[in-house]
Amino acid sequence: MSLHVRFSLFRPILAGARPWDRALACLGAAIGIALSGYISALLAPDAAHGLWLVPPMGASAVLLFAVPASPMAQPWPTIGGNVLSALVGVLVAHAMPLSALSAGLAVGAAIALMSITRSLHPPGGAAALVGLFAGASSSLAFPLLPVGINAVLMVGCAWLFHRISGHSYPHVAATVKQGAPVPPWSFSREDLAAAIAEGGETFDIDPEDLERLLRDVERRALVRMRPGI
Repeated sequence: MSLHVRFSLFRPILAGARPWDRALACLGAAIGIALSGYISALLAPDAAHGLWLVPPMGASAVLLFAVPASPMAQPWPTIGGNVLSALVGVLVAHAMPLSALSAGLAVGAAIALMSITRSLHPPGGAAALVGLFAGASSSLAFPLLPVGINAVLMVGCAWLFHRISGHSYPHVAATVKQGAPVPPWSFSREDLAAAIAEGGETFDIDPEDLERLLRDVERRALVRMRPGI
């Protein structure tokens, strides 16, 4: 295997990802987890709780720092998804014994609740299991302490870090350039919505981001076809 091929295996799989962004994501996640763990430990009711940091925060860090533009990495999905899912897990633990069935019900119900509340966040599935494994001995405060405080601290760290690194977080879709040439075949928002609906797939991108990207593609294609525009 050539050296070029070996290095190509490590190319980012996400569109738009650059090595510098990935390096920043690693640094941001390290700082975010460390700060969240440290502050959470200070808030712990006693020293026996140790780090007081739940495992789903590691998965949340991937979204918050590596793909901050993802709809699932925004503040409400991060906080609401983790808290609500942990609550589901605790409630299932109080309702039935720990088993493969209860684990499945906890995760399935967590996805349903996150979908209804528009807080879909992949680490929420892990948060549901954490709540379940915490067991019936845990109080209903568990989703808030430590899960909720962990999530809030992670979002705060992401907000501060992305302000310093120059990324938009919470993410706001960039507006389409005013005065840009519009080709005669330009699509409408209704066309885009219909195409997404007919595709039958779910995409991890804000429709406004997708529209801006496609309109920029149109503009570039028109400039290439008609130099001087």
